[in-house]
Amino acid sequence: MGFRPGDDVVHPTYGIGNIVRLEERQLAETEVRLYYVMAIEKGTVWVPVQSKGSTLLRAITTKHELDQYRTLLKSRPTTLQRDYKKRRLELNERLKQGSFGTLCEVVRDLTARGWKRSVSDGDTGLLLQVSNNLWREWAAASGLSVSEAIHEVNALLLAGREAYQV
Repeated sequence: MGFRPGDDVVHPTYGIGNIVRLEERQLAETEVRLYYVMAIEKGTVWVPVQSKGSTLLRAITTKHELDQYRTLLKSRPTTLQRDYKKRRLELNERLKQGSFGTLCEVVRDLTARGWKRSVSDGDTGLLLQVSNNLWREWAAASGLSVSEAIHEVNALLLAGREAYQV
């Protein structure tokens, strides 16, 4: 999928941004490559365009698709690994998919873990990072403010907690 300057996109790590331009760059002693220059909240990210035109970036979730994610956030959470290192590896592998659904699942599962036991600093940091990306994309997709998106997402998570007595 090709993006153009002005397109709003999502990076799996940095979240929502805007394509500024397409640029050729040579980093270190590698060959000249094509990069999307993406403006994000706190700066600029250069995202390589792969040889077949693919990239890590994806389009923002549409408003129409949010209904399936509302259902996902209210669904039964997946039990996470007890061991922190295994849990972190599992969550990072899931997040590599870069999909909005994965963001919803990870937020749901880490939030539910916190309802049962204390959450480590590492889990808290990951939950905050992933939640931030989820809230910002939810706001962009729904036309809500970020604070309204936070409220809606938290209400959906709470509904899931009540439905499954987590």
